[in-house]
Amino acid sequence: MAFLSKLRERLFKSSSKLDEGVQDLVASDPAPEPAAPEPATAPTPGPARPGLLGRLFGAPAADEPRRTLDDAMLADLEDLLIRSDMGVDTAARVAANIAQGRMGQRLSGPEVKALLAAEVARIMDTVAKPLPIYPKRPQVVLVVGVNGSGKTTTIGKLASQFRAAGKSVVIAAGDTFRAAAVEQLQVWGTRAGVPVLTAPQGTDPASLAFEALTRAEADGADLLLIDTAGRLQNRADLMEELAKIVRVLRKKDPTAPHNTLLVLDATTGQNALGQVDTFRKMADVTGLIMTKLDGTAKGGVLVALADRFGLPIHAIGVGEQIDDLAPFDPQDFARALTGTAD
Repeated sequence: MAFLSKLRERLFKSSSKLDEGVQDLVASDPAPEPAAPEPATAPTPGPARPGLLGRLFGAPAADEPRRTLDDAMLADLEDLLIRSDMGVDTAARVAANIAQGRMGQRLSGPEVKALLAAEVARIMDTVAKPLPIYPKRPQVVLVVGVNGSGKTTTIGKLASQFRAAGKSVVIAAGDTFRAAAVEQLQVWGTRAGVPVLTAPQGTDPASLAFEALTRAEADGADLLLIDTAGRLQNRADLMEELAKIVRVLRKKDPTAPHNTLLVLDATTGQNALGQVDTFRKMADVTGLIMTKLDGTAKGGVLVALADRFGLPIHAIGVGEQIDDLAPFDPQDFARALTGTAD
């Protein structure tokens, strides 16, 4: 199954929420257009001439409900976007951009969804960037995020995908306080044919990271993926732990880490914004990966993240299989989120 089809299927909670909301919004027109008087003699029908939106997105049926785009409709649209987890500021900007040059027009539900999809794609287009691969070997990728965000699984998927693409990979199980995280990485390492370096529980993660970089250099590896702890309740300790990992890595490679990826769980909704704020203060976050989009009606939070922070979004996940993590495509995401056809 193509990833776009899977994305549409698994973003159903978000797309159906927006779809139903848009249809209700249009159908709730407080001042519907009065019906035209019946002509004495029906004229001979000529060829239909759809408007611009009809030509772009397919002309709606003649009996499609419509609503005049006015201040009341804009307020309703903003509320719908906020309920879809775009956040107040992003929802206001999206609604305002949709309204620009269209106030007073009578729009159908499909036209509103098409305009919404176009605006979402425009916002997301600036942040959709693949994980950069540098000539430096090994390229050190530090992966951060709260526990439960899908961080460990994402590392395993990345390692497997890079290995399948012909890259040699080493994984460091740097969350030395959670045995489950280490075991999960070992399962992925076996599946992908990638070595996973571990240390006894409670070992200093910086020491393990140093040993992993030494091993990756000796093996001539292309990439070193380093897992980290995510205990935000001990924020000061975690900040120092991450800072120490970076300091120790730079003793061997002054340019490391070359990427710092923040993994976010889509089901947390607006809490993801706070996590980005927190981890940017702890580490030089270079890009985002969003997981668990298949388990939430809060897909709109990705739009809010792009609008507020502008950080590259490298990939999104919609399941547990290896091919359920794919490069982020803004057009596909916008269509899946809004339930819009090709």
